[in-house]
Amino acid sequence: MATEKVAEHGGDHREHDLILSNLERAIKEEEQVERELDVNELSRLCQLHGKGIPASQGLDQRKATVEICEFDDDGSGQLAEKCENGRYVWIGMLGAELWYSFYWFLTQSVRWNRIYRHTFRDRLLMRYENELPRVDIFVCTADPVIEPPIMVINTVLSVLAYNYPPVKLSVYLSDDAGSELTFYALLEASRFAKHWLPYCKKFNVEPRSPAAYFASLSVSDQSDADFSKMKGLYEEMANKIDVVCKAGTVSDQAKLEYKGFSKWNSYSSKKNHAAILQILNDSRDEETKDVDRVRLPTLVYVAREKHPEHFHNFKAGAMNALVSLVPVAHHISEILNKPVDDFVDYNVQLRVSSEISNAPVILNVDCDMYSNNSNAIQDALCFFMDEERSREIAFVQFPQSFGNATKNEVYGSLRVIDEVEFHGADGYGGPLYTGTGCFHRRDTLYGREYSTEARIDLKSACPEKMEENVHELEERLERLASSTYDLNTQWGNEIGLKYGCPVEDVLTGLTIKCKGWKSVYYRPKRDAFVGVTATTLDQILVQHKRWSEGDLMILFSKYSPVWYGLGKLNPGLVLGYLIYCLWSPNCWATLYYSIVPSFCLLKGIPLFPQVSSKWFLPFAYVVIAELIYSFAEFLWSGGTILGWWNEQRIWLYKRTSSYMFAFLDTMLKLFGSSNTTFIVTPKVTNDDVLLRYKQEKMEFGSASPMLTILSTLAMINLFCLMGLVKNLILTRVLGLEYVFETMALQILLCGVLVFVNLPLYNALFFRQDKGKIPSSTAFQSVGFALSVCTCIAYM
Repeated sequence: MATEKVAEHGGDHREHDLILSNLERAIKEEEQVERELDVNELSRLCQLHGKGIPASQGLDQRKATVEICEFDDDGSGQLAEKCENGRYVWIGMLGAELWYSFYWFLTQSVRWNRIYRHTFRDRLLMRYENELPRVDIFVCTADPVIEPPIMVINTVLSVLAYNYPPVKLSVYLSDDAGSELTFYALLEASRFAKHWLPYCKKFNVEPRSPAAYFASLSVSDQSDADFSKMKGLYEEMANKIDVVCKAGTVSDQAKLEYKGFSKWNSYSSKKNHAAILQILNDSRDEETKDVDRVRLPTLVYVAREKHPEHFHNFKAGAMNALVSLVPVAHHISEILNKPVDDFVDYNVQLRVSSEISNAPVILNVDCDMYSNNSNAIQDALCFFMDEERSREIAFVQFPQSFGNATKNEVYGSLRVIDEVEFHGADGYGGPLYTGTGCFHRRDTLYGREYSTEARIDLKSACPEKMEENVHELEERLERLASSTYDLNTQWGNEIGLKYGCPVEDVLTGLTIKCKGWKSVYYRPKRDAFVGVTATTLDQILVQHKRWSEGDLMILFSKYSPVWYGLGKLNPGLVLGYLIYCLWSPNCWATLYYSIVPSFCLLKGIPLFPQVSSKWFLPFAYVVIAELIYSFAEFLWSGGTILGWWNEQRIWLYKRTSSYMFAFLDTMLKLFGSSNTTFIVTPKVTNDDVLLRYKQEKMEFGSASPMLTILSTLAMINLFCLMGLVKNLILTRVLGLEYVFETMALQILLCGVLVFVNLPLYNALFFRQDKGKIPSSTAFQSVGFALSVCTCIAYM
């Protein structure tokens, strides 16, 4: 039995050896198959790259890989090194894409809960026709050169002619330049108003800006005798103003006709002048009537004092000189919820409008934003006097529309913001206060906290005649517009518009909402206000720099919507504010995507998934879906196809120039290395520029750092695309199939960047008019871009 067991054991051993031998053979065969597959894949890459199969195809994988990476004599075929470089670049792209994803989420917040409103003016008049509140209208101007007096007085005349009881209407023109030219124009307008207001009411004129009205009519509509007479009166007034503006001074004869000119002296200038206040029309005076013997609205000229030694706080300071405080310290204490002793001095701190009219509702408009809808006041009051919800409404914001915008809006527009985003913000408690076309409840500008128990009654009786002489009143009120009046007070801090920010309007609206109030956004079928948009690229870039810089300053201030508004604002509204507060940081992701992929394209480094890869689909989906959605939204908002393309171009230009400078300036301000500035956008354009604007030719004209950056970026993308073409066709360094398989998205991105810059290339190399890019800027941009691309190509 023992012998038999040994035999059986030996048989088991041989069987075990046989199994092991078969397993080893199977493993070696599998390794051989994998080795052949890897070498075949490397050979395929060589063929895609435009090279032959290396001699080491039958060798092991590591040796084959070494030969693949080193077969190119000039070094451009070192794939391993390129893949390593691409990995670091991809990390940066991942950061940019994460930022875009975050910002996209913010923009969607104002698209989730949009509100569209409608008013019923007939019901308002039925209930409150004899109790409508008084309304004060503030028109602000700062420079008679860039804001021509004829444009200013057209705005004034349009708001004087509102379809509203004239005895309850007061218009204040704040002239921060203290210009006698503007005052002269306003004086002439006050005389013309005696004819214009009755004409508007008789014929129900729209719009009620004389210049806009006469320009809107065809020749066949101008045959009426009343029309001809009125147009003649307007042209006579406009000619007088034009003569004075060209001369740069008011004639001695005109000065003798009206004593108000005695306030100006030879030392008066835009930045250094005394306070001037002139009441041109007083609705309480029974003698202040138009040609139909109907009382005229109150009309007041105000130029606050300016002195080089005192900071004037720009538009916010001008507005606060007009806004009033209630004259009782106890009432102010109640509004601000602070001890009475803190406000004893405010018994005498009454600003200009409170002493003259003190209306509970205030409308402020920029001097270039004329009234296009004579019923706008009634529309606003439908919200302020609503029996159920009026008590929580602080202001009613109307959108900004532009009468000089071209069909395809060559410099972009605010179309999507007005038609989509502000309606979405309205669903969370109301839009931003944008600084013009806005009706305010006066008490909210005092710093009043919202309370469900308190109800502010806006009903007003007709103002009573003052016993004080008008001249005495003017003299007394001028001290309220002095340059030192705000010092050591709460003006600009807890009361009035906020100081210290380029977008004081947005900041003021934010703090009002954080006190519990809400706002309303209303877009009537007929635009309420129509203004003037920029007609050159430089103007639009400077304007957006100020806006984005101010919004970012708010984010880092104590009034940031993130920490100051948290718990006070609806979370959706906080996200809505962040859309605009984060405008300027968008520059870095955009700059990265505009430069780095193009440089990698020049070097032959792929950054996106191959076309044949399944990971290509998410990238393609995101790009296509975003473009289709943006395109559809723009068309739904009333834009055109070419207008959408122009919007994409300006989107790129703003993010790579305006927003970058805004971000850098904000950082310098945070570290105390820069001061706040306020640049007024010019409202006047010479004939050549205006002609090119109407033809939708971009105006590059003036040299500036922002234009230099835009030109340099455009040339970098052009040189990178040309470098790829050279490698494909001329030197054949890269294989055509390899390039389109691995770098299709990069080629598309660089090609789009080149295509979107076609107007800039035209201005650099082909245009001969004054709107072309200056030669100095062209040389700098081309030289720098060529140097950088050459260094990148041979690194």
